[in-house]
Amino acid sequence: MLVETKAKNIKPNDAPISDGTVTGLRLIPSTIKGHGKWKLRFISPVTLKRRDMGLGAYPEVSIVQARDKGKQARIIISQGLDPIEERIKTKLDYLEKEKPLIFKDAALKVHETLKPGWKNAKHSQQWINTLATYAFPKIGSIPVADLKVAHFANILSPIWLSKSETATRVKQRCHNVMKWCFAQEFVLGNPLDIVDKLLPKQQGLAVRVQHFPSMPWRDIPDFIEKNIIDDTNVTKSLLEFIIHTVARSGEARNMIWNEVDLEDKIWIIPANRMKANVTHRIPLSKRSIEILNIQKKIKDTDLVFYSPKNNKPLSDMILTNFLKSRKTKSDVIGRHSTMHGFRSSFRDWASENGYSRDLAERSLAHSIKNQTEAAYHRTDLIEQRRPMMEAWSSYIYKKIQKN
Repeated sequence: MLVETKAKNIKPNDAPISDGTVTGLRLIPSTIKGHGKWKLRFISPVTLKRRDMGLGAYPEVSIVQARDKGKQARIIISQGLDPIEERIKTKLDYLEKEKPLIFKDAALKVHETLKPGWKNAKHSQQWINTLATYAFPKIGSIPVADLKVAHFANILSPIWLSKSETATRVKQRCHNVMKWCFAQEFVLGNPLDIVDKLLPKQQGLAVRVQHFPSMPWRDIPDFIEKNIIDDTNVTKSLLEFIIHTVARSGEARNMIWNEVDLEDKIWIIPANRMKANVTHRIPLSKRSIEILNIQKKIKDTDLVFYSPKNNKPLSDMILTNFLKSRKTKSDVIGRHSTMHGFRSSFRDWASENGYSRDLAERSLAHSIKNQTEAAYHRTDLIEQRRPMMEAWSSYIYKKIQKN
């Protein structure tokens, strides 16, 4: 039988100590000598599986108190009930009498918990906006304890096939909310674990994923000549600069002069502004430098490209609307080309003009997925990339240079 002296001397590496009076009651050592956790091991009459029920920490919960809790749990087991499930039900009954936790409030709590782990505010906002759009109108006011599989199937069904990627995100985010509720013992299970059973089978990921519509690379010189060259229009200058540098839209729109070294012809984007959270260096071509010098003369501000209305970064929608208004053709039937698609155009040009995959992928700041390869490749090959970027820039700007 477990006595106080033995309990007080339990050490971190000791084996669990059986109580000896209540079947299955054990003291599990913690990381501090003389401290542990009470666990009652039993076979659930409901699931017929072995379970461990926590009964508190020692010495806060004494041996006598742990035995009393263990005996009460054994009485419940003898009645054909699972003491863990009964404890959860008791807690849920209490919470419902006080104030039931509704799905919207649970989602907001989870969002606040996850927010510190996201590297940008946009992702954080998208997470909660997705639920606000698709989940809150239908189940936002329903207590989480009352939510069934059918509730979530009702949310997902209308978009499951037509907006597969969005539906997948909604499902994942609802799953995270309900998983949190389960961990907090507000619910007995997670309905999202089996919601697929009530939904049709989606197409495979390879079929569903559509790349950003991109302009065929052979059409870009004509597009630039006819639509973009204008040193007085900041939208056109920004768009042209993005095409020359194959940067992402947000990286260029938020670009500041401190990131630019005009003498060495390098644009250094800090890690906190990069998708992969790794500093990225871009060799600047002659035309890219020309664009920057023109911007420098217009107005001396921290931002390289800014809205004349408020001196703030231009929005991505301005660039999107510009391309849409020009009815730019793309490699996707029925859709105009996108800003992000110019990166794909560059990638195709690089492949078809004999440049190595390594140089092209580094120019696009793509992460190396092979961990072994990534461990040995610690250079960004900027000087090797410089001739390639100059060649790309000369190609898309060549018709203007001939004039």
